Amino acid sequence: MSTSSLDAVKSREESLLCRGYGRYPIAVASGKGSRLTDIDGKEYVDLLAGIAVTSLGHCNEELAQVIEKQARKLIHVSNLFYQEEQLDLAEELLSLAHFGKAFFCNSGAEANEAQIKLARRYMQRVRNRDAYEIITLDKAFHGRTYATMAATGQERFQDGFAPMPEGFKTVPWGDLNALEAAITPKTAAVLVEIVQGEGGIRPMYAEYAKGIEALCRKKDILFLVDEVQGGLFRTGKPWAFQHFDLRPDAISCAKALANGLPMGAIMATDEVAKGFVTGSHATTFGGGALPSAVAAAVIRIMKRDRLDERAASVGGAFMERMRRLAESLPGTIREVRGLGLMIGVELAFPAKEVWEELIRRGFICNLSHETVLRLLPALNIPEEDLTAFADTLEDILADIRK
Repeated sequence: MSTSSLDAVKSREESLLCRGYGRYPIAVASGKGSRLTDIDGKEYVDLLAGIAVTSLGHCNEELAQVIEKQARKLIHVSNLFYQEEQLDLAEELLSLAHFGKAFFCNSGAEANEAQIKLARRYMQRVRNRDAYEIITLDKAFHGRTYATMAATGQERFQDGFAPMPEGFKTVPWGDLNALEAAITPKTAAVLVEIVQGEGGIRPMYAEYAKGIEALCRKKDILFLVDEVQGGLFRTGKPWAFQHFDLRPDAISCAKALANGLPMGAIMATDEVAKGFVTGSHATTFGGGALPSAVAAAVIRIMKRDRLDERAASVGGAFMERMRRLAESLPGTIREVRGLGLMIGVELAFPAKEVWEELIRRGFICNLSHETVLRLLPALNIPEEDLTAFADTLEDILADIRK
């Protein structure tokens, strides 16, 4: 992208928008599949997919047809009315796991907020227990509303927003003893990510995940899972918790649910869903006819094309290539971790220069925690695009070692 074109966009934004985002040095004009094109016509391989959102690729033709058809039928009437589009989506979502009920919203933060509200209300109104505390893990990320910010185990997201809402505790990741010690009669639930995304792609191991669930059962509290980033076929299963045969009481999802349209949801067991009654929780836009129709189509396509199996196979092969690269260029890659197509390549040194060079060479990924290249590509990304990224990263790292 030419400096003059980008500078013009940056200057315009500076005069119009509140600051809040650290932009990449790209002004996107269009997208198709796993490719983005900037305003000067330069094409990039997109390995970020809107942060795990456009999992069926940009401007997916099947979804474009669904959008056009639904937009001419019904877009929004509010949740004061019955809508078959919501029911179609609920049937698709609930077919993927053991849950009995769904609730729709607009984003991952709202979905986690709904989980927190459901857990507290279930404990206080159904179980008649004065329990409200939510325990989360360090380096978690659950959103930017006040409740989800308090639940997020990273102080940098809370900077300048004190005081935080009470009723949240954070314990060290991987420490079951610390978790058990934090549980009190006031505890309503434990909320975790099976793979921490913003935390640098940190997957749980089976013993730890099962241990958390067992503690929740032992202490008679709810076990909640945040599937906002790791859910919807990305890790090689429809839901990340299914890698360990877990049975959460409720989960949240969003991001990939409507492939770019604002859509979030929670699913809960029939028992825990009793925590919500008429008037206890609501949303104006959640589950609107248009995003619901698109989200139902997204799930049907993911199931039809077995994109969980593809994510496991393609992602596994890519991570193996990265591990071989780490062996051939010692001192460059500290660790490769992930599940399916949720991948973190942690370098042995600050990765900003590598990340910037990847962008210059036409590859978009995310830089997390200064050293981790985070990859969240579309689940149908061509394998040759991943191969080209791997070849380019190898070339960059080899130059660094010279």
